Amino acid sequence: MTDDEIMKDKEDMGVEKKPRKVIYLIPNLFTTAGLFAGFYAIILAMQGRFTAAAISVIVAMLLDGIDGRVARMTNTQSEFGAQYDSIADMVSFGLAPSLVMYQWSLVSLVDLGEQWGKFGWLAAFFYSAMAGLRLARFNVQIDKLDKKYFMGLASPSAATLVVSFIWVFDELNYKGSETWLLIPSVLITVLAGVLMVSPFLYHSFKDNNRKEKVPFIGILVVVLIFILVTIDPPKVFFGVFLLYALSGPVQFFLRRKKKSEKEPAE
Repeated sequence: MTDDEIMKDKEDMGVEKKPRKVIYLIPNLFTTAGLFAGFYAIILAMQGRFTAAAISVIVAMLLDGIDGRVARMTNTQSEFGAQYDSIADMVSFGLAPSLVMYQWSLVSLVDLGEQWGKFGWLAAFFYSAMAGLRLARFNVQIDKLDKKYFMGLASPSAATLVVSFIWVFDELNYKGSETWLLIPSVLITVLAGVLMVSPFLYHSFKDNNRKEKVPFIGILVVVLIFILVTIDPPKVFFGVFLLYALSGPVQFFLRRKKKSEKEPAE
């Protein structure tokens, strides 16, 4: 009797058919690919190939958006997959962006003095630490928050903001070691780190109602973004993710202003 016949007999007898374990490999393959992209970005930065390193982190960001959706589509979510994804994110969106930025620009702060040199690697460490805290907070609050929003800037978005900044200036043939770029490099690194652990809410674009109608203007915006990315990828990525990063604090203060206006005067 063949294995298929044995399985069919078990099903006929009411024995529950075990899910094929191989399907659980599919989302984890995407997670592993994202982990590899983040690790490879570090290697590329050590070789001075900063544009390629930035693109590698962005590839990791795209893969990170796929693995969870694949797991849900194939009904293969697991605690192992969630933990593995979190560890991979720490490498790809915590360590990789900070080390790429350090190699590209922050390491050159030592030319201004020993204390400035320490400030450079501390800024890179600050970003990595904030990414770790952001991921840990997300893991413990995942069932408590509205899935439509993230509390704090998501680490993939923060990572894309940092590396697209590098990509823009590297494509323009500017070196991160140039004095006028050192302070902006520190600011973008620290800002991304602060926003990750901030209380600001960011739209997650994970609305549960997939049958909800999308406004026509929304389709036009998506098409326009695709066109702009094709024309000038680094500037578009940086512009889009900078606006997204700033949207959290802007909406926070607008909500506070609106709330204060509704409160009756004493």
